Amino acid sequence: MAKATYKDAGVDLEVYDEAMTRLPRLMHRTFSPRVMKLDGGFAGLYQLDFANRLFSRNYEDPVLVSCTDGVGTKLKVAILVGRHDTVGIDLVAMSVNDALCCGAEPLFFLDYVAMSHDDPARLEAIVRGISDGCIEADCALLGGETAIMPDIYARGEYDLAGFCVGVVERKELIDGRSISPGDIVVGLPSSGLHSNGYSLVRKVVFDLAGLGVHDRVPQLGDATVGEALLTPTQIYARPIRKILQHYRQKNVIHGLAHITGGGLRDNLERILPEGTRAVLDRTSWKVPPVFHWLQGLGDIDDDEMERVFNMGIGMTLVFHPRHESNIRHLLIECGYEPSILGEIQAGPRGVVWK
Repeated sequence: MAKATYKDAGVDLEVYDEAMTRLPRLMHRTFSPRVMKLDGGFAGLYQLDFANRLFSRNYEDPVLVSCTDGVGTKLKVAILVGRHDTVGIDLVAMSVNDALCCGAEPLFFLDYVAMSHDDPARLEAIVRGISDGCIEADCALLGGETAIMPDIYARGEYDLAGFCVGVVERKELIDGRSISPGDIVVGLPSSGLHSNGYSLVRKVVFDLAGLGVHDRVPQLGDATVGEALLTPTQIYARPIRKILQHYRQKNVIHGLAHITGGGLRDNLERILPEGTRAVLDRTSWKVPPVFHWLQGLGDIDDDEMERVFNMGIGMTLVFHPRHESNIRHLLIECGYEPSILGEIQAGPRGVVWK
């Protein structure tokens, strides 16, 4: 009887080692001087403060903020298309955007990649996207883990998980408790579907409509189905941090909500204190064509669309209207056209449409 080997069981350590040699450069391009290099070590090292004047933060009462998320079944689309360098951006965005909602500065990111078999080129493409996302979020890709599990995932399948750690001064923490009647709700545009609702998306597009990833969609500027569905999640680190740094220690932003699964209603409601409600106007922003296209394909009810998808708003900010002009200017400088979605009123806690 032949001797059993790990390779025969589906894991080739030589190919795995080759894959690992491709990743350090993708990590190093995200490093700032606050990262303490430990290549080959068992953990990543990051200095919370730094002696150099350029990087010194002089924290008084720092609070660490941590988030984790995945990409969901959007990965199925990436596999169908055969493109794997965008879902890593989604992975970073889903956690970093959550951390921003507490007013945190994203410090570093960790990834977990589980694959059906060793595939150095695919792994490199995935991590390249994660690295790109970290650069956009201005945080370090500090480390990660890759697992090869042929008996868990069908050949060619993989899954992703991400973990972000940020920091905020306790007195600058944003938790929604300062939201009060008279505040306005401002929305930042999403880049499309982001990374939510893809089980419904795939059912409508592939099963009900019978489309393929390479089919062209005239309603979407003749983009392919794959291109439309793989548009990465928007990362809001630069505009949010620009505003927070401009108003440092003034606590101008009363609340931030990342609009993911559950839509505007569920996610905005999470940050509202008792006795306040957000009254929003559906006509205050333009819904991107991808949502109209999807809704038409599946004959999806309006309520279902609003409950599952972001409908074109990826992040909301709540603040007093006297700051609206200045904050709008800061957002436009960052390339965003904000929309005033509505206002905060006294009443039962929740989100309603006017």
